[in-house]
Amino acid sequence: MSTSLPSSYVQRFLLEELDIRGAVVRLTDVWQAMQAERGYPAAVARLLGEMAAVSVVITGNLKQPGRLTFQVSGHGPVSLLVVDCAETLNLRGYAKSEGAPADGSLAELVGDGRLQLSLDIPGLDQPYQSLVPLEGDSIAEVFEHYLAQSEQQPAGLWLACGADAATALFVQKLPGADLKDLDGWSRVQQLAATVRGDELLGLDAADILRRLFAEENVRLFEARAVTHDWPADPDKVATMLLSLGEEEVRSLLAEHGEIVVHDDLSNHTYRFGAAEVDALFQARTLH
Repeated sequence: MSTSLPSSYVQRFLLEELDIRGAVVRLTDVWQAMQAERGYPAAVARLLGEMAAVSVVITGNLKQPGRLTFQVSGHGPVSLLVVDCAETLNLRGYAKSEGAPADGSLAELVGDGRLQLSLDIPGLDQPYQSLVPLEGDSIAEVFEHYLAQSEQQPAGLWLACGADAATALFVQKLPGADLKDLDGWSRVQQLAATVRGDELLGLDAADILRRLFAEENVRLFEARAVTHDWPADPDKVATMLLSLGEEEVRSLLAEHGEIVVHDDLSNHTYRFGAAEVDALFQARTLH
Protein backbone atom coordinates (compact mmCIF):
# COMPACT_ATOMS: atom_id res chain seq x y z
CA MET A 1 0.00 0.00 0.00
CA SER A 2 1.22 3.48 -0.85
CA THR A 3 3.04 5.19 2.01
CA SER A 4 2.04 8.61 0.65
CA LEU A 5 -1.61 8.11 1.57
CA PRO A 6 -3.00 9.21 4.94
CA SER A 7 -3.88 6.40 7.33
CA SER A 8 -7.58 7.17 6.85
CA TYR A 9 -8.76 8.94 3.72
CA VAL A 10 -11.29 9.52 0.97
CA GLN A 11 -10.05 9.63 -2.60
CA ARG A 12 -12.38 10.78 -5.36
CA PHE A 13 -12.10 9.66 -8.98
CA LEU A 14 -13.70 10.35 -12.34
CA LEU A 15 -14.24 8.01 -15.28
CA GLU A 16 -13.70 10.87 -17.69
CA GLU A 17 -14.91 9.27 -20.91
CA LEU A 18 -18.10 8.03 -19.23
CA ASP A 19 -19.10 11.01 -17.05
CA ILE A 20 -19.25 8.80 -13.96
CA ARG A 21 -17.73 9.89 -10.68
CA GLY A 22 -16.81 7.95 -7.58
CA ALA A 23 -14.79 7.70 -4.40
CA VAL A 24 -12.95 5.19 -2.28
CA VAL A 25 -12.96 5.57 1.51
CA ARG A 26 -10.56 3.74 3.78
CA LEU A 27 -10.76 4.25 7.55
CA THR A 28 -8.13 2.51 9.68
CA ASP A 29 -6.84 4.46 12.70
CA VAL A 30 -10.02 6.57 12.70
CA TRP A 31 -12.26 3.50 12.76
CA GLN A 32 -10.18 1.88 15.50
CA ALA A 33 -10.41 5.06 17.61
CA MET A 34 -14.18 5.22 17.13
CA GLN A 35 -14.51 1.69 18.56
CA ALA A 36 -12.00 2.07 21.40
CA GLU A 37 -13.36 0.73 24.71
CA ARG A 38 -16.89 0.57 23.31
CA GLY A 39 -17.25 -3.21 23.35
CA TYR A 40 -19.57 -3.33 20.36
CA PRO A 41 -20.77 -6.76 19.19
CA ALA A 42 -19.45 -7.55 15.70
CA ALA A 43 -22.80 -6.96 13.98
CA VAL A 44 -23.24 -3.56 15.65
CA ALA A 45 -19.70 -2.50 14.80
CA ARG A 46 -20.23 -3.52 11.17
CA LEU A 47 -23.28 -1.29 10.80
CA LEU A 48 -21.56 1.67 12.45
CA GLY A 49 -18.38 1.23 10.39
CA GLU A 50 -20.30 1.02 7.14
CA MET A 51 -22.27 4.12 8.05
CA ALA A 52 -19.06 5.97 8.96
CA ALA A 53 -17.53 5.18 5.57
CA VAL A 54 -20.66 6.31 3.70
CA SER A 55 -20.83 9.53 5.71
CA VAL A 56 -17.29 10.40 4.59
CA VAL A 57 -18.24 9.74 0.94
CA ILE A 58 -21.21 12.10 1.14
CA THR A 59 -19.49 14.81 3.20
CA GLY A 60 -16.55 14.77 0.79
CA ASN A 61 -18.93 15.30 -2.15
CA LEU A 62 -20.93 18.19 -0.71
CA LYS A 63 -21.23 21.09 -3.15
CA GLN A 64 -21.18 23.52 -0.22
CA PRO A 65 -18.97 22.38 2.69
CA GLY A 66 -20.78 21.72 5.95
CA ARG A 67 -21.12 19.42 8.91
CA LEU A 68 -23.17 16.32 8.20
CA THR A 69 -24.86 14.13 10.81
CA PHE A 70 -26.62 10.88 9.93
CA GLN A 71 -28.81 9.07 12.43
CA VAL A 72 -30.45 5.68 11.98
CA SER A 73 -33.03 4.84 14.65
CA GLY A 74 -35.29 1.83 15.00
CA HIS A 75 -37.07 -0.54 17.33
CA GLY A 76 -34.73 -3.51 16.99
CA PRO A 77 -31.77 -4.63 19.13
CA VAL A 78 -29.76 -1.75 17.59
CA SER A 79 -31.87 1.28 18.49
CA LEU A 80 -29.51 4.03 17.37
CA LEU A 81 -26.58 4.64 15.02
CA VAL A 82 -25.14 8.16 14.81
CA VAL A 83 -22.25 9.42 12.68
CA ASP A 84 -21.12 13.04 12.66
CA CYS A 85 -18.65 14.30 10.03
CA ALA A 86 -17.33 17.86 10.00
CA GLU A 87 -16.49 19.64 6.75
CA THR A 88 -12.82 19.01 7.58
CA LEU A 89 -13.65 15.25 7.56
CA ASN A 90 -13.23 15.03 11.33
CA LEU A 91 -15.36 11.99 12.12
CA ARG A 92 -17.05 10.58 15.21
CA GLY A 93 -20.00 8.32 15.95
CA TYR A 94 -21.57 5.74 18.21
CA ALA A 95 -24.13 2.94 18.37
CA LYS A 96 -26.68 2.07 21.02
CA SER A 97 -27.76 -1.54 21.25
CA GLU A 98 -29.14 -4.12 23.63
CA GLY A 99 -29.10 -7.85 23.08
CA ALA A 100 -27.91 -7.60 19.46
CA PRO A 101 -27.33 -10.97 17.76
CA ALA A 102 -23.90 -11.96 16.48
CA ASP A 103 -25.00 -11.23 12.93
CA GLY A 104 -28.08 -10.30 10.96
CA SER A 105 -29.57 -8.08 8.28
CA LEU A 106 -30.27 -4.41 8.79
CA ALA A 107 -33.97 -5.18 9.30
CA GLU A 108 -33.19 -7.83 11.94
CA LEU A 109 -30.83 -5.51 13.81
CA VAL A 110 -32.58 -2.14 13.53
CA GLY A 111 -36.16 -3.18 12.85
CA ASP A 112 -38.70 -0.65 11.63
CA GLY A 113 -36.56 2.45 11.42
CA ARG A 114 -35.77 5.75 9.77
CA LEU A 115 -32.81 7.72 8.50
CA GLN A 116 -32.35 11.32 9.61
CA LEU A 117 -29.90 13.74 8.03
CA SER A 118 -28.82 17.07 9.49
CA LEU A 119 -26.62 19.38 7.42
CA ASP A 120 -25.17 22.41 9.16
CA ILE A 121 -23.75 24.90 6.65
CA PRO A 122 -21.89 27.97 7.95
CA GLY A 123 -24.03 31.07 7.55
CA LEU A 124 -27.39 29.30 7.75
CA ASP A 125 -29.58 30.11 10.75
CA GLN A 126 -30.69 26.49 11.17
CA PRO A 127 -29.36 23.16 9.91
CA TYR A 128 -31.15 21.53 6.97
CA GLN A 129 -32.91 18.37 8.15
CA SER A 130 -34.39 15.44 6.29
CA LEU A 131 -36.20 12.36 7.62
CA VAL A 132 -36.91 9.29 5.48
CA PRO A 133 -37.90 5.66 6.16
CA LEU A 134 -35.23 2.99 5.86
CA GLU A 135 -35.46 1.48 2.38
CA GLY A 136 -33.18 -1.49 1.76
CA ASP A 137 -31.73 -4.58 3.43
CA SER A 138 -28.31 -3.08 4.14
CA ILE A 139 -26.62 0.23 4.94
CA ALA A 140 -25.41 0.33 1.32
CA GLU A 141 -28.95 -0.07 -0.08
CA VAL A 142 -30.40 2.52 2.33
CA PHE A 143 -27.88 5.13 1.20
CA GLU A 144 -28.22 4.20 -2.48
CA HIS A 145 -31.94 4.96 -2.18
CA TYR A 146 -31.21 8.15 -0.26
CA LEU A 147 -28.70 9.41 -2.86
CA ALA A 148 -30.94 8.53 -5.80
CA GLN A 149 -33.79 10.55 -4.26
CA SER A 150 -31.79 13.49 -2.94
CA GLU A 151 -29.50 13.99 -5.94
CA GLN A 152 -31.75 12.60 -8.68
CA GLN A 153 -28.88 10.50 -10.01
CA PRO A 154 -28.39 6.73 -9.57
CA ALA A 155 -25.50 5.65 -7.33
CA GLY A 156 -23.86 2.42 -6.23
CA LEU A 157 -22.19 1.61 -2.90
CA TRP A 158 -20.09 -1.35 -1.85
CA LEU A 159 -19.04 -1.48 1.79
CA ALA A 160 -16.80 -3.64 3.96
CA CYS A 161 -16.02 -3.40 7.65
CA GLY A 162 -13.77 -5.40 9.97
CA ALA A 163 -12.11 -4.85 13.32
CA ASP A 164 -9.27 -2.84 11.79
CA ALA A 165 -10.84 -1.00 8.85
CA ALA A 166 -14.10 0.34 7.42
CA THR A 167 -14.20 0.97 3.69
CA ALA A 168 -16.44 2.09 0.85
CA LEU A 169 -16.50 2.14 -2.93
CA PHE A 170 -18.91 4.67 -4.41
CA VAL A 171 -19.89 5.31 -8.03
CA GLN A 172 -22.48 7.77 -9.34
CA LYS A 173 -23.86 8.45 -12.78
CA LEU A 174 -23.61 12.11 -13.83
CA PRO A 175 -26.27 13.83 -16.00
CA GLY A 176 -24.28 13.59 -19.23
CA ALA A 177 -23.28 9.94 -18.92
CA ASP A 178 -25.76 8.50 -21.44
CA LEU A 179 -24.64 11.00 -24.08
CA LYS A 180 -21.07 9.79 -23.78
CA ASP A 181 -21.74 6.03 -23.60
CA LEU A 182 -25.25 4.58 -23.43
CA ASP A 183 -23.97 1.36 -21.83
CA GLY A 184 -21.32 2.99 -19.64
CA TRP A 185 -23.29 3.14 -16.40
CA SER A 186 -24.46 -0.46 -16.68
CA ARG A 187 -20.92 -1.61 -17.42
CA VAL A 188 -19.42 0.32 -14.48
CA GLN A 189 -22.04 -1.06 -12.08
CA GLN A 190 -21.30 -4.61 -13.18
CA LEU A 191 -17.56 -4.09 -12.82
CA ALA A 192 -17.87 -2.42 -9.42
CA ALA A 193 -20.09 -5.25 -8.17
CA THR A 194 -17.19 -7.68 -8.63
CA VAL A 195 -15.20 -6.01 -5.84
CA ARG A 196 -14.64 -8.33 -2.88
CA GLY A 197 -14.73 -7.40 0.77
CA ASP A 198 -11.13 -8.47 1.28
CA GLU A 199 -10.05 -6.20 -1.59
CA LEU A 200 -11.85 -3.19 -0.10
CA LEU A 201 -10.24 -3.92 3.27
CA GLY A 202 -6.77 -4.72 1.96
CA LEU A 203 -6.06 -2.56 -1.09
CA ASP A 204 -5.63 1.19 -1.54
CA ALA A 205 -7.81 3.22 -3.89
CA ALA A 206 -5.47 3.09 -6.89
CA ASP A 207 -5.14 -0.70 -6.72
CA ILE A 208 -8.90 -1.19 -6.38
CA LEU A 209 -9.61 1.04 -9.37
CA ARG A 210 -6.93 -0.61 -11.50
CA ARG A 211 -8.47 -4.01 -10.83
CA LEU A 212 -12.04 -2.93 -11.47
CA PHE A 213 -11.70 -0.46 -14.32
CA ALA A 214 -8.57 -1.56 -16.17
CA GLU A 215 -10.09 -0.68 -19.57
CA GLU A 216 -11.39 2.75 -18.52
CA ASN A 217 -9.68 6.13 -18.31
CA VAL A 218 -9.67 6.85 -14.57
CA ARG A 219 -8.70 10.26 -13.20
CA LEU A 220 -7.74 9.85 -9.54
CA PHE A 221 -7.78 12.99 -7.38
CA GLU A 222 -5.59 13.66 -4.37
CA ALA A 223 -6.64 11.87 -1.20
CA ARG A 224 -8.16 13.86 1.67
CA ALA A 225 -7.29 12.80 5.19
CA VAL A 226 -10.05 11.73 7.58
CA THR A 227 -9.44 12.31 11.31
CA HIS A 228 -10.93 11.49 14.69
CA ASP A 229 -9.79 14.49 16.71
CA TRP A 230 -12.25 15.16 19.51
CA PRO A 231 -10.26 15.94 22.69
CA ALA A 232 -11.93 15.98 26.08
CA ASP A 233 -13.71 19.24 26.91
CA PRO A 234 -14.28 19.36 30.68
CA ASP A 235 -15.14 23.08 30.56
CA LYS A 236 -18.18 22.30 28.43
CA VAL A 237 -19.41 19.76 30.98
CA ALA A 238 -18.68 22.13 33.87
CA THR A 239 -20.78 24.82 32.15
CA MET A 240 -23.62 22.33 31.76
CA LEU A 241 -23.50 21.44 35.47
CA LEU A 242 -23.40 25.10 36.46
CA SER A 243 -26.51 25.69 34.37
CA LEU A 244 -28.35 23.04 36.42
CA GLY A 245 -27.73 25.03 39.59
CA GLU A 246 -25.91 24.12 42.78
CA GLU A 247 -28.93 22.64 44.54
CA GLU A 248 -29.68 20.22 41.72
CA VAL A 249 -26.03 19.20 41.28
CA ARG A 250 -25.53 18.56 45.01
CA SER A 251 -28.76 16.56 45.06
CA LEU A 252 -27.45 14.35 42.25
CA LEU A 253 -24.14 13.99 44.06
CA ALA A 254 -25.87 12.94 47.28
CA GLU A 255 -28.01 10.41 45.42
CA HIS A 256 -25.24 8.78 43.38
CA GLY A 257 -22.06 9.58 45.33
CA GLU A 258 -20.50 10.78 42.08
CA ILE A 259 -21.73 12.59 38.97
CA VAL A 260 -20.73 10.78 35.78
CA VAL A 261 -21.29 12.39 32.38
CA HIS A 262 -20.50 10.42 29.23
CA ASP A 263 -20.17 12.11 25.84
CA ASP A 264 -21.34 9.32 23.54
CA LEU A 265 -20.25 10.86 20.25
CA SER A 266 -16.72 11.80 21.31
CA ASN A 267 -16.38 8.86 23.74
CA HIS A 268 -15.21 10.74 26.83
CA THR A 269 -16.31 10.17 30.42
CA TYR A 270 -16.26 13.01 32.97
CA ARG A 271 -16.46 12.32 36.74
CA PHE A 272 -17.27 14.85 39.43
CA GLY A 273 -16.92 13.87 43.08
CA ALA A 274 -17.54 16.06 46.11
CA ALA A 275 -14.20 17.86 45.79
CA GLU A 276 -14.78 18.65 42.08
CA VAL A 277 -18.30 19.91 42.77
CA ASP A 278 -17.05 22.12 45.63
CA ALA A 279 -14.35 23.57 43.38
CA LEU A 280 -16.83 24.12 40.56
CA PHE A 281 -19.21 26.28 42.59
CA GLN A 282 -16.48 28.00 44.58
CA ALA A 283 -14.90 29.14 41.32
CA ARG A 284 -18.22 30.56 40.16
CA THR A 285 -18.62 32.44 43.47
CA LEU A 286 -15.14 33.93 43.07
CA HIS A 287 -16.03 35.16 39.60
